[in-house]
Amino acid sequence: MSLADSPLLTDLYQLNMMAAYRAHGMLDTAVFELFVRKLPPSRGFLMAAGLEQVVQFLEDLRFTPDDLDILRRIGGFPDTFIDDLADFRFTGDVDALPEGTVYFPDEPVIRVVAPLPQAQLVETRIINLIHFQSVVASKAARMVLAAPGKQLIDFGLRRAHGAEAGMLAARASYLAGFAGSATTLAGALYGVPVFGTMAHSFIQAHDDETQAFEHFARARPAQVVLLIDTYDTEQGARRVVTLAPRLARDGIEVKGVRLDSGDLAAHARAVRRILDDGGLRSVRILASGGLDETSLAELTRDGAPIDGYGIGTSLTTSSDAPALDCAYKLQEYAGLPRRKKSEGKATWPGRKQVWRRRGPDGRFAGDTVATLDDTAPGAPLLVPVMRAGRRLDGLPTLEAARRHAAAQLAALPPALARLEAAPYPVTIAESLRRLADSCDRRTASMPGPLQ
Repeated sequence: MSLADSPLLTDLYQLNMMAAYRAHGMLDTAVFELFVRKLPPSRGFLMAAGLEQVVQFLEDLRFTPDDLDILRRIGGFPDTFIDDLADFRFTGDVDALPEGTVYFPDEPVIRVVAPLPQAQLVETRIINLIHFQSVVASKAARMVLAAPGKQLIDFGLRRAHGAEAGMLAARASYLAGFAGSATTLAGALYGVPVFGTMAHSFIQAHDDETQAFEHFARARPAQVVLLIDTYDTEQGARRVVTLAPRLARDGIEVKGVRLDSGDLAAHARAVRRILDDGGLRSVRILASGGLDETSLAELTRDGAPIDGYGIGTSLTTSSDAPALDCAYKLQEYAGLPRRKKSEGKATWPGRKQVWRRRGPDGRFAGDTVATLDDTAPGAPLLVPVMRAGRRLDGLPTLEAARRHAAAQLAALPPALARLEAAPYPVTIAESLRRLADSCDRRTASMPGPLQ
């Protein structure tokens, strides 16, 4: 079992509550939903991602003998509680937004229905998986919208916040519309296409730039992309023009050149002229170096002749909005709806469905959040994912989720497709308001403090 699979990858308070629930016989069915309270200032929408990893986590969740020994060493847990964990399995139901779905505040992204101790234990890891991939997918979607028709590649592993973050960022960005990733292992584990060029160190290790280009091309003849800005960008482009015919005689084609510094638009124009004048019109220009959706939009507006971009730090850290105000909250227990009323953090109770309307042009026109037994105009968004602890047949593959994400972005209203945040109508149905009122009345009738 890897670190990421361990049930101890959780907050201690989850285990504390599990022990207390079991000690007092609180084993009835609970309903938890994960949702986002509000959007980051720069966001107009979010994109759901991470569900595949959640399903795998829930299916595989087990306490090993080593896990149980660790809990004994931590101390404070009854032996009977620890012994019972040896047989722990997740037996609940899960409904969720399909990966790639665009969503908004107050809309449940995932619903877990399970015995209370089970539903409580899985909170931390579910938030961890859904939150991070949704952050990256949402960031990547903005970049896809900012640079339509351009090839975008994840270059961010080296500055990701850990190995798992780098891997999941490669997956989430591909889901959102990136062409692939430079992270080799993402290809093996997720089927994400992988891309790679060369570093400046390769050029610097040679005493002759043309020789460096040729050595690289002959060692990796299938996909030759040469980094040309180590010393002088335009001179590097001229050297490619000189070298290309010699390589072509041996059946090696230069596919592209990469720019990584300076005024990318100006350099791209100069390089494009040099390549075209040298008969290399088919050679593509790729660019990298501190890019984000704002710079992509500027380069697009400027008409820079750049065919693709490598995006690093701003993607894998979502540097302008690295976290979401999201929560996984109890909505029902033992058949009764439950509601949190904390100031600024009140929740809508009960099991819910999101209904999405579309306008005559097929674009999103507004959402309604309603109780599960209610209906509203449009199509329901949450779908069954797991029943009795097992995944259902027909869950979308990553490729299918990617196609769904593309269709979602194509259906955004024009205001949401721009980088500036814009409002989108999300209505709370009257059925949900009535349920909240009934919860409030029941809470108000609870016994007061001890005298």
